Amino acid sequence: MSEANEGGRPSRYTLELGLAICLRLFDGESLRAICRDPVMPSGSSVFRWLRAHPEFREQYVHAREAQAELLFDELIQIADDVSQDWVTGPDGQRRLNKNAIKAAKLRIDVRKWLIVRMLPKVYGRLGSRRQ
Repeated sequence: MSEANEGGRPSRYTLELGLAICLRLFDGESLRAICRDPVMPSGSSVFRWLRAHPEFREQYVHAREAQAELLFDELIQIADDVSQDWVTGPDGQRRLNKNAIKAAKLRIDVRKWLIVRMLPKVYGRLGSRRQ
C-alpha cells in the first residue's frame, strides 16, 4: 500500500516502521515529535495506516495505554517531589515557594487530563472534582 511521499519521508508501511513508532510512543515521545523525525512518516500517513492496518492499530492502542500508565507514574513523582516547595529568602528565612507549587499543580493537571482521555474506562473519574 503506497502512501503519499512528503519531503522524502518513508512512503510505505512496514511492520518494522509501525513497531518503531509504537516503541517511541511507549517511551513517552509524542506522535508529533516522532513524525518530525525525517525517517518517520507524516502524521497523516500514521492515521491512514491506523485505518488500513489492524496489526498496527492494535500495537498503537497498546503503546498509548502504556504511555498513559507512565504518565500516571509521573503524577506520583511530581506530587512527591518537594525539593522546590521551599526557598530561602534574602533575609535567610525559609518561605513557601508558591510559584513552584502552582507549576507542579499545572503539570499534574495536564497529565491527569491526558490520562483521562487516553484511558477513560480506567481513569475516567481521575479528572472529576468529586472523588
